[in-house]
Amino acid sequence: MPAVAPLLLLLAIWWWPLVLLLLLLPPLPLALTPPHEAADDIGGVSAPALADPVRVSLQGAPLGHLLLDPVSGHLYVGAVNALYHLSADLQLVSSGKTGPKLDSPDCLPPIDSQDCTQAKKTDNTNKILLLEESGEKRCLIVCGTVLQGICEKRSLGDVSEVLYQTDNPVDTQYVAANDPRVSTVGVVVEQRGALLMLVGRGYTSKGPGGIPPITTRRLAPSARLSAPAFSHEELGKLVVGSYSEYNSHFVAALRHGGYVYFLFSRRDVWGKREYRTYASRLCAGDPSFYSYAEVPLACRGGYNLAQAAWLGAHRGDATLFVAMAAGQASTPTPTSRSALCAYRLAELDGALRRAQLLCYTEEGRGPQGQEEAYIEYEVSSQCLRLPQDSLTEYPCGGEHTPSPIASAVPLPATPILTSSTQLTAVTSATEAGHTIVLVGDKRGQLHKVFLQPNSSGSLYESVQVDKDSPINADLLLDASGQNVYVMTESRVTKVPVSQCGRHSDCASCLSARDPYCGWCVLEGRCTRKLECSRHTRPNHWLWSYHQGNKCVTVESLSPAIQSRDERTQVSLTVAQLPSLSEAESLSCSFGNLHVQPAVVKETGIMCQSPLPELLPPSPAGSDYVSLRVALMFGEVIISHTNITFYDCRAAGQLNKTSPCMACVGSVWPCHWCALDQLCTHTDSCPHQHIIYNMLVRPRPKAERRPAGPGVGAQRCGVLPCVWALQSSPLVPVGFDTQLVLLGRNLDLFEDEETYDCVVDIEGEALALPALLEKGKEPQTHTIICVTHQFQYSVKQLEYAAPIYLLRGSSQRIDSAPHLRLQLYNCAVGQADCSQCHAVPQQYGCVWCGGEAPGCVYRRSCPSSPVESCPPPLITQIQPQTGPLEGGVLVTIWGSNLGQRFHDIQEGVTVAGVSCLPQPEAYLISTRIVCELQPSTKETQGPVAVTVTDSQPGQSVQTFTYQDPQLSGIVPLRGPVSGGTSLTVQGTQLLTGQKGDLAAYLGPHPCYIVEEVNDTQLVCRTSPGNQTGEQQVRVLFGKAERIVGDVVFRYTDDPAITDAEPAESFLGGGRGIKVSGKNLDVVQQPMISVWVQSAEEWLVRKRRFAQLAKNPLALFNSSVPKMQEPCTDVSSDQMTCGTPPVPPRSKVIGVWFEMDNVKVDFASIGGKPFVYHLDPVLHPLNKDSPDQPYRFKPGGVLAVQGENLTLAMTRQEVVASLGLEECEVKTLDSTHLYCVPPENQPPSRDNSDTPPTLRVRMGKLEFDLGPVQYDSDSLSPVPLAAQVGLAAGAAVVVLVVLVIILMYRRKSKQALRDYKKVLVQLETLEINVGDQCRKEFTDLMTEMMDLSSDVGGPGIPLLDYRTYAERVFFPGQRGAPLSQNLDLPDSRRQTVEQGLGQLNNLLNNRLFLIRFIHTLEAQQSFSQRDRGYVASLLTMALHDKLEYFTDVMKTLLGDLVQQYVDKNPKLMLRRTETVVEKMLTNWMSICLYSFLKEVAGEPLYMLYRAIKYQVDKGPVDSVTGKAKRTLNDSHLLREDIDYCSMTLTVLVKSGAEVQHCPVKVLDTDTITQVKDKILDQIYKGAPFSQRPAADSLDLEWRSGQAGHLTLSDDDVTAIIQGRWKRLNTLQHYKVPDGATVALIPRSQSSVHMGVSQVYQTGEKTPMLEGEEEEGLRLWHLVKSSEDPEIPKHRKSSMRERERAKAIPEIYLTRLLSMKGTLQKFVDDVFVAILSTKRPPPIAVRFFFDFLDDMAEKHGIEDPETVHIWKTNSLPLRFWVNILKNPQFVFDVQVTDSVDAVLSVIAQTFIDSCTTSEHKVGRDSPVNKLLYAREIPRYKQLVERYYSDIHSAVSGCYQEMNSTLTELSGSFASEMNSLVALHELYKYINKYYDQIIMALEEDAAGQKMQLAYRLQQVAALVENKVTDL
Repeated sequence: MPAVAPLLLLLAIWWWPLVLLLLLLPPLPLALTPPHEAADDIGGVSAPALADPVRVSLQGAPLGHLLLDPVSGHLYVGAVNALYHLSADLQLVSSGKTGPKLDSPDCLPPIDSQDCTQAKKTDNTNKILLLEESGEKRCLIVCGTVLQGICEKRSLGDVSEVLYQTDNPVDTQYVAANDPRVSTVGVVVEQRGALLMLVGRGYTSKGPGGIPPITTRRLAPSARLSAPAFSHEELGKLVVGSYSEYNSHFVAALRHGGYVYFLFSRRDVWGKREYRTYASRLCAGDPSFYSYAEVPLACRGGYNLAQAAWLGAHRGDATLFVAMAAGQASTPTPTSRSALCAYRLAELDGALRRAQLLCYTEEGRGPQGQEEAYIEYEVSSQCLRLPQDSLTEYPCGGEHTPSPIASAVPLPATPILTSSTQLTAVTSATEAGHTIVLVGDKRGQLHKVFLQPNSSGSLYESVQVDKDSPINADLLLDASGQNVYVMTESRVTKVPVSQCGRHSDCASCLSARDPYCGWCVLEGRCTRKLECSRHTRPNHWLWSYHQGNKCVTVESLSPAIQSRDERTQVSLTVAQLPSLSEAESLSCSFGNLHVQPAVVKETGIMCQSPLPELLPPSPAGSDYVSLRVALMFGEVIISHTNITFYDCRAAGQLNKTSPCMACVGSVWPCHWCALDQLCTHTDSCPHQHIIYNMLVRPRPKAERRPAGPGVGAQRCGVLPCVWALQSSPLVPVGFDTQLVLLGRNLDLFEDEETYDCVVDIEGEALALPALLEKGKEPQTHTIICVTHQFQYSVKQLEYAAPIYLLRGSSQRIDSAPHLRLQLYNCAVGQADCSQCHAVPQQYGCVWCGGEAPGCVYRRSCPSSPVESCPPPLITQIQPQTGPLEGGVLVTIWGSNLGQRFHDIQEGVTVAGVSCLPQPEAYLISTRIVCELQPSTKETQGPVAVTVTDSQPGQSVQTFTYQDPQLSGIVPLRGPVSGGTSLTVQGTQLLTGQKGDLAAYLGPHPCYIVEEVNDTQLVCRTSPGNQTGEQQVRVLFGKAERIVGDVVFRYTDDPAITDAEPAESFLGGGRGIKVSGKNLDVVQQPMISVWVQSAEEWLVRKRRFAQLAKNPLALFNSSVPKMQEPCTDVSSDQMTCGTPPVPPRSKVIGVWFEMDNVKVDFASIGGKPFVYHLDPVLHPLNKDSPDQPYRFKPGGVLAVQGENLTLAMTRQEVVASLGLEECEVKTLDSTHLYCVPPENQPPSRDNSDTPPTLRVRMGKLEFDLGPVQYDSDSLSPVPLAAQVGLAAGAAVVVLVVLVIILMYRRKSKQALRDYKKVLVQLETLEINVGDQCRKEFTDLMTEMMDLSSDVGGPGIPLLDYRTYAERVFFPGQRGAPLSQNLDLPDSRRQTVEQGLGQLNNLLNNRLFLIRFIHTLEAQQSFSQRDRGYVASLLTMALHDKLEYFTDVMKTLLGDLVQQYVDKNPKLMLRRTETVVEKMLTNWMSICLYSFLKEVAGEPLYMLYRAIKYQVDKGPVDSVTGKAKRTLNDSHLLREDIDYCSMTLTVLVKSGAEVQHCPVKVLDTDTITQVKDKILDQIYKGAPFSQRPAADSLDLEWRSGQAGHLTLSDDDVTAIIQGRWKRLNTLQHYKVPDGATVALIPRSQSSVHMGVSQVYQTGEKTPMLEGEEEEGLRLWHLVKSSEDPEIPKHRKSSMRERERAKAIPEIYLTRLLSMKGTLQKFVDDVFVAILSTKRPPPIAVRFFFDFLDDMAEKHGIEDPETVHIWKTNSLPLRFWVNILKNPQFVFDVQVTDSVDAVLSVIAQTFIDSCTTSEHKVGRDSPVNKLLYAREIPRYKQLVERYYSDIHSAVSGCYQEMNSTLTELSGSFASEMNSLVALHELYKYINKYYDQIIMALEEDAAGQKMQLAYRLQQVAALVENKVTDL
């Protein structure tokens, strides 16, 4: 530790300044990412890792701008609310705060919270970050979004230091856009010695208007003009006619030469109104913008929106690189499809000059007369015919030249690169004359593109900089060009443009194909070209990107191998060797040895090999070493190859038994010195007798003798060796044996030495003295070893022991390969006589008897060997049964079962029947496997084995031949996918072994899965290839049995079509009702849940991502699962109880298992199964759970809880009180209400204790405590009050107590009434449930035909023109949409001119707002007039919906201000102002497509369902009352006897007459019958395209001549007193099945009937004719108002009837109708209020606007905003559509249908209110009907509002695009001239007031609005004005 202390002290001293710096910094958290942490993020095409990337994470995302100071190399980052100053290595130098600030885009700075109430803390997003360089005064220019985009100057050294800032900015100092989403760009230029800033910015709807898209800003205040810094007073600007029309998205501002270029995209206003990219240019010194010109840029392939740009160079020419994206349809929204295009600046300038020239001299016309240039931006200028030299004389324009000029001809370019990911940034660099383009994309990748000379691009590398974070457009190279600074949303990263240094060798460098890199040969490194000092000389720098370049290589080396014991000259031949000067030289290195000089010759390079003693030793077990031969220049390796040094000494030692053979057989040229026992590379030996290597041809010397062709025994002809065993190699253990070896050439050894035979047994060397004797042949010897008894311990018959000859103590004589003794032990493995005799004869093993019999070597047996073995002994047989047909294998175990297979081949019988042995399974003496042969009968007996002539051996066990039989199967069918557990029944099924058993269904195997017993086997079916019957077979070996007449039938797989509900709670047990087909073909369907604990889930989350892609993987995965069987299984339905799930578990998947059929729950209905938290029920007596709960009989038990309806319905809950049921009546999320028995039931244990209330939900059971019935009624006064009274308490106290008691009782009574009403309603609904289901089934059958047509011509949608007319002008005939301008021809042109000027006036915001306010101020301007004018304005401005929306928002802002001062909740409640009707129309326009595509279908289905249901019951033709309705006031209460009948209607189709059945009622009037017939014949056709019922007569045809015309009224009509009844089918006695026809009405019949007058949208006739005659018409019921009753009594009777509670029978009818229509009502409400699909953009936009208004005016009450939204959308639009489907569809709405729609619309209204929905006995019936549904609908509405509120805002641009598209789509439908003419009528009516209002307005005076209106009046009606 003492040694470490000084180091710690130094470390502390070094860190102290850094700690101080961090403490002094402002509170802007900063995170530096170490290099090693960032390396893993990088990946791309070649997926390289960044070499030491430097990156810094900053707060203030998204980072906006990055600026590089070229002088210091430092970086400046503009972020949200912050500025950062970084060093070149991204170290933080300084930082400063720029926000948030108190601001509002609607207010002008300075901001005062009292004047600007909507002001709030607003983030300041950096929009401009530029460098001002004015001599030594250098500073930062910083502009943000707050305070209307004002700018400030900051210090370069410390960005927290503000050098200039205005406290009270004027409107000319507003620079940047005040909206973070709107782009702003800037560039600093010099004009007349002063620095100015040119700024381009997009249009913002909020804040001060009138800021041009391009302005010039002074950077220093002007004393002469008294103009502050950043103002644009007296400076140039681009003037446009319409800021919103020319809303440009600026991408870049660039400066080059004497010009400034702007790149932006906007809509092509004068063309196809598509979005395009433009490049504009103006002279840098042009103060008036006379030189402004622009040209569209076209990037082939449909890439039309610029995203980023960079001005670089290619092949010496300035080039503009632009990253483009394809736009989404006709919107400014870019898609991911992108491209990189390049435009030579010379070509761009040429296109701009051409446009200028044509506009100056040719009026913009090209050579062919087509318009190629024009004046843009709606300014009062035009192209001229000036002198031809005008452009030369005035290159930057002048006062007399036209401007701004736009080219109509785009400048085209072909993409360099295309990408499926949006490109967001681009920069370029020039390296060694080549162009490299760096491109960033939206996913955080940096792409490197090599630009070919022909301008095509090649992507050579992609680097992942910041995953999934878009790269900012500010992509900057450092001064050296070696690094690029990449900025993403929250990081700045310094990325090397190339990583040449990471390539350590030439091959790696050249294979990288990096245009920045090349191999510097003599420096030995991968470098950029200029970094290589000799790059100009050939072969010195090899470019990586050039495919033809190759590294300097050694082509040949001589010698390539040499002995390590000699030193030679090595010659190298080298290709592409770079040239050297005379003073320079090369050298060679061998491995790590000392470098030696190299000599360069013509034939190559010569080097001296190293000294032998310097060479490294050969590795163990090897006879050579390889070294690298490197050609070097100084310390640099130019090229290298390998040389091999071999070691003959080591080669001879590789084979210890035969060193000589190893030497001469080596791959190296090694030779053997026999006498010296030496392996050498030389040609001579010290003592001669050399033996040459077989690879080397010997030289002709006498003493040399060739080694011969072989290396084995043949080699012994020339070298001393032991080549064979003279004695037998077989040596028995334990017996004295003498070994004799044969040797050769041992005479070579002249001195005398002893010899030993050495045997290696189990790793130990056994040395036996040996004697040499000369052989008969020359050079041969016999070696006799001493006798020895050999032994080994391993338990095996044989053991191979190597043997060799040892001379002296250490010299080993070569042995022939594989010279071995074969030691053997007869006793090992020979357990019986037969096994012993089976040993091969040459071993001499015999069975030795006696007291210890065994197998021994024959000479070791003391007695006579046993010649014949005992009879076979059988110890076990298996199996013990077999079929009569045989064919199974019987295995016999025992001893002495033969010595060879031949011994028992014919000697095996089983139960007296021969059994055929199998040779491949026979084990000598111990095992026989034989195949059972057929038997003619069932028999049994032992197994016998006879070995040759011995006595047979018999088994103790008996074998039985038996005849198994199959009797049946269960079940008889199963799915074709298999998996059925099939039980086969029979007798003697345990025949043979289990392996012999096999079951089949036809050809398909059935896999046995359980242990088989004698009477049954169970197997699982495999999949079949088709449905059908299959015979069941069981194989017992080769014996086959078939189940008699019974077959198994493969059926279609079970299919699940529906399963609901899709939710359960963790406790499980919830019944899932499953519908489908063939469900009962499965024995036991199961529902399974894959469950994992939360910890396991996190670990296996990645694996599940793969499983999720293939849901079937779940079924086969070995994952923990919970299962429950399904019950009540029928062919089409079953119930599956959900399995319980442990707490803190993750449910991964839910599926149904039906044998082999697995069905994922999510695949059934498209939504996954969800597990919710368990419901919680609280005890009845919360305070004292053990005490009984006091209950008053006749009431309802109310249980409180939580999560009760998350996954449970009322019908599923079972409640019991003691032994009796407590009937559950109502269940909501927090309460359960049940009705207990009237009398207290007994407890479960029949004790005297009070019964307990138990509630069961699935598998959950709750004990909620005992319940005690109250027998005595409650005292009206509490006991305390009685005591107080008895004690003489004061009267006042008594009165107070009584009042409190009464109040409490009233409250409780009201609550009980409410609960009771709910219970009663629910009870009624249950009672009519069956009827509802039947009605619903009939209805759905009817609607199926309709559903097949829906989506096509089946929905009679109105065209947009008719839709707009009915919404804009409801109930009006001759609306302006369908009129034409009725004017005399003499006046038409003048009037149309005046109306055109009026249109221009309406497009002036000030005029339009003054006009509307003036009209509304007039007392005679009625509410009808207001709506009419609003609709006229909508028509007139339909082609400019963006402007219309803007005006509407302004007027709504005024309206909000009015209501805020009064009662804000009343706003938009009615349509009392022009703007409210404008809002209605605006919503109608914007939601037309939503109606058409989404809501139209369910709305139409609801209408058709209502009409079908109403028409199924009687409808009174006079009163409009119906039996089937939802409206109690339109309910036909009387019981009408009616029956349904079917008429056959003759329909003529061409020449053919078809018979069409039509269902009617016998109580229908003739007109009603005609309507139903027309409904059926013209089903799906628009109502307007079918004939009217009045134009047709109904003719009853009976027989050939019987034709009777039926009518509502004729001479047969029944008259009773003053009442006349309309004729019905019952009146005419028309029978069921009668034939009728509709014929055109004859002229005579028109006058016969009663005159009928129809109202619009109604079909109930007002029959007037009879009324005049004193007769009153009636159909089903007579009117309740008797004319004889005095009028003053009629009203009181109606009130009594209304007050009378509706009888239950009538309420039942209403409930029946409601239940039948419920699905269709739900579908409509869900379609309108669902957020599963994105809500319409108009709704999101308008709701955002309302939220902004509330925030602006400080309205924090959420109920107020909720009411605003409700009044603006549901009540203003949807209720109108719900009540009037004829606004959307071409249909007829009768009174009876309208009555039903009114109730549904009222329900929708109630659902949108915030007040609590409570019902009582006196509540209206329609509220009672939907009392249970309205809370659910309320949740829908609240979720709809909250989801829109919480969604990401930013729909401004999207809304504008949508409005523009709508303007273009439907503008042609509007008759704008008629609308303008109608509007003028109001102008004429209030002419003086309007003129006065315009003249009183100062701004209006400047714009001369009154004068312009007078001009309009003069033109339209020759009005005399003051002109």
